[in-house]
Amino acid sequence: MSIYDVPINRLDGTPADLNEYDGKAVLVVNVASKCGLTPQYEGLERLHEQLAGRGFAVLGVPCNQFMGQEPGTPEEIASFCSTTYGVTFPLTEKVDVNGDDRHPLYEELTKVADSEGHSGDIRWNFEKFLVAPGGEVVARFSPTVEPDAPELVEAVEKVLPG
Repeated sequence: MSIYDVPINRLDGTPADLNEYDGKAVLVVNVASKCGLTPQYEGLERLHEQLAGRGFAVLGVPCNQFMGQEPGTPEEIASFCSTTYGVTFPLTEKVDVNGDDRHPLYEELTKVADSEGHSGDIRWNFEKFLVAPGGEVVARFSPTVEPDAPELVEAVEKVLPG
């Protein structure tokens, strides 16, 4: 299954069409509003803004599976992200990224290993997956890898379509 075929809703509950990302490089990140890593929203937004014109997007996927650090309603999440960090990149509905109710998007993403060989379950909020134009998941980054880390930026630059 291509990640573009996975049904998922936007944060506002309306259906999202992941096909709109076909032909783009996309960084898919499970996000949370009450985590020590939450300030990464700032770097993710900066990366999104800087590279959007070159065929890049960040896709934030709220998840409340890690110590309940994303407890808010969709409206609260949207307000927090835009007010606190100026987030303009799209956010999906809140989903499970691990366990029996793991969202199908994460069934696909978690097959890929990071540079240390970790595949499978998401370890914490802000784990990042780089999807190349065409839908191949080409890299996975641990939650502590900052959005402006050289290895992440270099990986994104390699797969930008424009």
